[in-house]
Amino acid sequence: MLAKTIAELSRALRGGELSSVELTRAYLDRIERLNPDLNAYITVCGEQALAQAEDADRRLAAGDTSPVCGIPLAHKDIFCTEGVTTSCGSRMLANFVSPYDATVVEKFNAAGAVTLGKTNMDEFAMGSSNETSYFGPVKNPWDTGRVPGGSSGGSAAAVAADLCAMATGTDTGGSIRQPAAFCGVTGLKPSYGRVSRWGMIAFASSLDQAGPICKSAQDAAIMLNVMAGLDERDSTSVDLTVPDYTASLDQSLEGLRIGIPRQHFAEGLNADVEQAIRAALQEFEKLGATLVDIDLPNNELSISAYYVVAPAEASANLSRFDGVRYGYRCDNPLDLEDMYKRTRSEGFGDEVKRRILVGTYALSAGFYDAYYRKAQQIRRLIKQDFLDAFKQVDVIVGPTSPHAAFQLGAKSDPVAMYLEDIYTIAVNLAGLPAISIPSGQSNGLPVGMHIVAGDFEEARLLNVAHQFQRATDWHSRKPSLSGEDAK
Repeated sequence: MLAKTIAELSRALRGGELSSVELTRAYLDRIERLNPDLNAYITVCGEQALAQAEDADRRLAAGDTSPVCGIPLAHKDIFCTEGVTTSCGSRMLANFVSPYDATVVEKFNAAGAVTLGKTNMDEFAMGSSNETSYFGPVKNPWDTGRVPGGSSGGSAAAVAADLCAMATGTDTGGSIRQPAAFCGVTGLKPSYGRVSRWGMIAFASSLDQAGPICKSAQDAAIMLNVMAGLDERDSTSVDLTVPDYTASLDQSLEGLRIGIPRQHFAEGLNADVEQAIRAALQEFEKLGATLVDIDLPNNELSISAYYVVAPAEASANLSRFDGVRYGYRCDNPLDLEDMYKRTRSEGFGDEVKRRILVGTYALSAGFYDAYYRKAQQIRRLIKQDFLDAFKQVDVIVGPTSPHAAFQLGAKSDPVAMYLEDIYTIAVNLAGLPAISIPSGQSNGLPVGMHIVAGDFEEARLLNVAHQFQRATDWHSRKPSLSGEDAK
């Protein structure tokens, strides 16, 4: 039952095969049994979840038509949730209880979804392995000696291990897509502005975007129908009509032009991963698509540009955490300056401090033009590369990550960790939508395929991903946990 998709569970709830309360209890029991090892959840909201499930059962009995009504989900612990701790995976906010809900949380509550809890994450979403969390690393359900990816690793691991039916995540440079690839689930980063950022604690404001993590492209379409839309409280929210993302899932891929970037099949790509992606591309050809070689000439500059822009914005956004208004405060400060210094040095972890220092330096007098302005100019070149490519093709396909999930503790060098997002970061700099879906395995670990579309073309992305998943079964393969058989 817990391995079913949102679409399957929704049909079962409406058909009276089970109740939301029964489903929620089953997930809570599984969380209690498996989470101590996986560490996917920071906070579990058992009583609240059962109360929401009871309400959902009443709504279902009254004929509620919301596809997520009664469906249990988890929120990444970067979304504010009223009355529930929102920690961002940091000591700085370990005691912060939000007085309001983020827009994304509001929308799922209004649609009748059941919140099981808050998932673990890299501190303030800064990381690619979920090892920077103050609450300890998340373990990959496929191999608990390996990372789940980051920063939304808790959400991806929870979905992969059937600790929830769906989860929210955020993506600043690949933080939905890379953990989705490592955990063998589906993760969608929408276009910048498609989903409200209000109540989502900011890392890099021009890059952050909320999105769904789930078991299939169909489920991602269901979730995006809930999440997308204008929010007047968010100045970055775009006023565009939101289509029904489930309506175009079954369209044929006959005539689809798929761009294959030369830069994504070069040195550094694991041979097993390349083989899996090449095999997936052959499946697309069987479905009627045409493959076109393309260039993204400035892709190699994306890491350098990102690690100027993102830390610069982080240094500004995280300046609010000073021990004065909320969050952690050091003990017995001597004076105001001592409180600021000790609160921030004690409250933030090493990776967050590192990025604050880099960002503050890049924005400082004398270096702004040399670094930050230059990075923004490179960002424009990267966007233009995509615009030129989409004159030739409909979508762009490649690997999500150069390799499958790596061992916990294997990458102690920060620069090596930054290179983990070599294929995903450019999409955030350009503000485009992209999705990662399972497309093979390497030594028994999932391999993710990365699909990119033009601005606000999430419907096309979901259609392409869904048609691939109809033709293959990679997305339905499960890790073996606690002696359970993989299915």
